[in-house]
Amino acid sequence: DQATAIGRPGKSGKVAITAGHADQSELIRRVTTTDADDRMPPEKERLTSVQVATLGSWINQGAKFETHWAYRPIARPAPPTVKDERWVRGDIDRFVLATLEARMIAPSPEADRRTLIKRLSYDLVGLPPDPADVVTFVADASPDAYEKLIDRLLASPHFGERWARHWLDLARYADSDGYEKDSPRPDAWRYRDWVIDAINRDVPFDQFTVEQLAGDLLPNATYSQKLATAFHRQTLTNKEGGVDQEQFRVEATFDRAETTGTVWLGLTVGCARCHTHKYDAITHAEYYQLFAFFNDADEADIPVSQAAPTPGQSARATPEAPPRIPPNANPAKPVAKTAAAAKNSVRVMAQRPAPRDTHILSRGDFLRPEAEAAITPGYFSVLSASPALNRQSAMGNRQSRLDLARWLTSPANPLTPRVAVNHVWAKLFGKGLVRTTNDFGVRGERPSHPELLDYLASEYPRLKWSRKALIRQIVLSATYRQSSAHRPELLEVDPENRLLARQNRVRVEGEIVRDVTLAAAGLLSEKVGGPSVFPPMPADVAALSYANNFKWTTSTGDDRYRRGMYTFFKRTAPHPSLITFDCPDANATTTERPVSNTPLQALVMLNSESFHEAAQGLAGRVLKQGLKDDRARVAYAFEVCTARPPTPDEASELMRVLTTARTWYGSRDEEAKKASGKHVNATTASAGAAWVTVARVILNLDEVVTRE
Repeated sequence: DQATAIGRPGKSGKVAITAGHADQSELIRRVTTTDADDRMPPEKERLTSVQVATLGSWINQGAKFETHWAYRPIARPAPPTVKDERWVRGDIDRFVLATLEARMIAPSPEADRRTLIKRLSYDLVGLPPDPADVVTFVADASPDAYEKLIDRLLASPHFGERWARHWLDLARYADSDGYEKDSPRPDAWRYRDWVIDAINRDVPFDQFTVEQLAGDLLPNATYSQKLATAFHRQTLTNKEGGVDQEQFRVEATFDRAETTGTVWLGLTVGCARCHTHKYDAITHAEYYQLFAFFNDADEADIPVSQAAPTPGQSARATPEAPPRIPPNANPAKPVAKTAAAAKNSVRVMAQRPAPRDTHILSRGDFLRPEAEAAITPGYFSVLSASPALNRQSAMGNRQSRLDLARWLTSPANPLTPRVAVNHVWAKLFGKGLVRTTNDFGVRGERPSHPELLDYLASEYPRLKWSRKALIRQIVLSATYRQSSAHRPELLEVDPENRLLARQNRVRVEGEIVRDVTLAAAGLLSEKVGGPSVFPPMPADVAALSYANNFKWTTSTGDDRYRRGMYTFFKRTAPHPSLITFDCPDANATTTERPVSNTPLQALVMLNSESFHEAAQGLAGRVLKQGLKDDRARVAYAFEVCTARPPTPDEASELMRVLTTARTWYGSRDEEAKKASGKHVNATTASAGAAWVTVARVILNLDEVVTRE
């Protein structure tokens, strides 16, 4: 299955394929023989006569191997001609529509304006639109109303939060070490803040890449650039007694090499840790060439700079400086403060003064280095030859992480732009153009729209690697704006919507489930960045910590109502609400979260303390509006949560719930007081509790946690 096997004897000493001569090829003899011991494949998997003929014809024609589509250079395709020009809003639409027209399928109509503002709000900032903004957008007849909405959302500081959460999945971000002790990492949030700030400032993706993989190697590296290398300090740390520290240093280095391969190259390079990759053209030696880049680095801690940025401020901080000691000051006190500050130091990567020797490890065993010469840092030959050495390389005549980072986004590497735009597309459509977002290799799926993928991959560098510009171009398209309504006529033709004849309905992530409910309740803190927080959590979950070494002290004030991405994430005992809604465990990079739909999710939203408090907040918000009657209040509550008014049937059903709840709580004063809580200011406890009941029903609608 590899071109290098052509004409080369195998373990049997025989040549499997003799190009141009099927009759001399051992492969053909093996698939046609009647000898049960030699026959391949086994009896139940025999090739058909047609398959054998095809194989023989291929060998007779020269047994030529095509380069896998993902490894080919990116050639910017010309947008195709389409029949229905009226539907087209940009080049993206031409690629999609041409595919649909070839199959005689019409695209879906544009979604209504209420759906569009909710869709954009969920996708770009992860929050529901304010009812006043919905009214304004619906009434705005100007031709650029939609564009103005996009630009406003892209400029929001909450955009950085929304898209940083996507990146943190790739970075395997968590607030603890992992393994049995799973000690807290009080400094971890500083990297999270760096990501939020970089995305809000629209740091170009090539620079974003360089700083996270090799910020410490940049000339006169700033505190911020060093902090960015915490991307590769998200690996697990084993502090158990008796561990072999070298073993877990090597394990962390494996993780860094393989995470880089997944995030930027979309390849399962880990398969080559123990042997040459069975499917993709990555040799055992080439794996250790990638490994060597990270083997030349050490884990390091740097003091927190006084110039450390907060989201919304520039991250172009100056290098850290020693503390200034005022004249006539007691030097012991500044020293004490410095020692205390060193304990919230930041975990980063730093280049070793001298490189480590890297050897191929037999079967990936750190105790079994092979005796061959040491491996130097290098690249996968299937993509391109090694780039010219950067003159500013910190390793003299040896390739460094800085060279690797710059190569990843160089024109010589066609994978990174394809993988990067596919990640963005997947977040805006629920699925990527390549559905196997973590595998662009030969075992992954082919792109549904190959030319569109290459168009976007060529467009990203042309846009100077601007994430915001790329997203803007996609969400402006008619393809993105389509209705997500089910189309029965496509059920047999395209059941998974690979052809993009409509938008997809997408259930939001666990953190966003929390965010949209707190926002609807009027309780959400809009503070951006800062240390992790501790929202209410069942005590028995926190008690699972090793030797009772961790206490979950529920946050108070605004911190109780921070966005879900700020919830302290303990790897061995994550917040149960996040896990219930499919949040990854952060032990490894995650390119696509699984999506489940279970009764437990509904029970959490109905009964957990945080979601019940959100219902209380929503009820209090409704009652503060001074609306004329209960029907108006029901309509307002519904619109806050769904961005649309209820239908007559929906309104009638909610009115029935309200009436029933008033009756039930009317004779149960204690239950009413407990249900209504501190956020509801009603004339009676039963009235407040009844509105909390209605709020709970609305917040539990599928429409609230689904992006249409």
